[in-house]
Parts: sequence; structure tokens; C-alpha cells
Amino acid sequence: MGTDAHPGGRNGAQPIGLHLNAVARQASRAFDDALAQAGGTRPIWLALLALKSGSATSQQQLADQIGIRGATLTHHLAAMEERGLVTRQREPGDRRNQVVRLTPRGEDLFDRLRTTAQAFDARLRNGITQEQARTFDAVLSQIAANLEQRVPPRS
Repeated sequence: MGTDAHPGGRNGAQPIGLHLNAVARQASRAFDDALAQAGGTRPIWLALLALKSGSATSQQQLADQIGIRGATLTHHLAAMEERGLVTRQREPGDRRNQVVRLTPRGEDLFDRLRTTAQAFDARLRNGITQEQARTFDAVLSQIAANLEQRVPPRS
């Protein structure tokens, strides 16, 4: 197998996919912790962000925007409504669709979570130059493009 410390790696380096996955999980956990300390969760942050930006007003649009579907989204919205963060009203003419709106309390939490997200981004960028950040973005974009390419099955 050679002298690589990690199978599939070059020059003893960990394979990119494993490294990327480990760092992504670490960042995800740290971000979730930061949101929790500010009184939120990732689903709440994503919902508030979509509502605040105006890109989603109905429950269906919200589901499409944040990628949370069905009963799970309904559960999150019910909890947010119970906390006084949003209101939901049936849309006239379409009883299946609900319009979701931020309340003043939801606006306040959005501001707090936005500050938290900005501070978290600054934490991630600590010690990274603008040039390194641009290179990192380009590398991630290339990895995403590589993942879009179809790989022929092995024989």
C-alpha cells in the first residue's frame, strides 16, 4: 500500500474528501453551538434568514428555500410560532398554503443570530488573508464542479 499515512492520500496527506468532511462536521457543530448560545438553531436561522430576505413568504416557498420538508418544517414553524417569532395565516383562496411572517420578536432574534453568524464567519476567517480566502473559494468551487461530473463505473 505504500508509505502514505492515509490510504488514497498523496505524500502522506489525508484524502481531500475525508479532510473536507471532518472540517465541515467540526464547523457545523461549532456553528450550531454558537446559534444555540444566541437562542437559536440552524433551522430557525435559515427560516428567519429566508423570511427576512423576502425570498420566501409562504410555507411552501420556505420549504423550497431552506430544504426542510413536510412535518419537519411544520414542527419547526409551530415551535417558532409558539415562541412568538412568526405568525402563520392561511392564504385566502388556497387553504393549503400558509403565509409566514416575522414578528417583532422574530426580528429581534434575527438580528441576534445575524450578529452571531457574522462573528462565526470572522472566527473562520481568522488568520486567513483575502488572497487565501479567494483561493479557498476557488478550490471549493472546483471541488463542487468535480462532484458534478459523472464518473464512469469501474469495471
